[in-house]
Amino acid sequence: MLAPVMALAEDADSDRAHPMTFVKDSVITTKVKAKLADEKISTLAHVRVDTDKKGVVVLSGKVASQEEADKAIALARGTEGVTEVKSKVKISKEA
Repeated sequence: MLAPVMALAEDADSDRAHPMTFVKDSVITTKVKAKLADEKISTLAHVRVDTDKKGVVVLSGKVASQEEADKAIALARGTEGVTEVKSKVKISKEA
């Protein structure tokens, strides 16, 4: 009779980790976005930042030069909590 209650309790405990993971990912994303904004390079403000639960950051969007793409990658890599950076940033003169 207690087995279903114990199984339910286990499910509840495992769900507790998910909100914290989301908060951690959000913190990393916010830190990377803040670093990009601090650079005062207008196209870096348009770079999208996504972070997965393992600290992997994915950058996407358009920048005006390879130098700006490299800068975005370097800033992300230098952010606490980031384990890897994947870049899907495109170089476009229209950025």
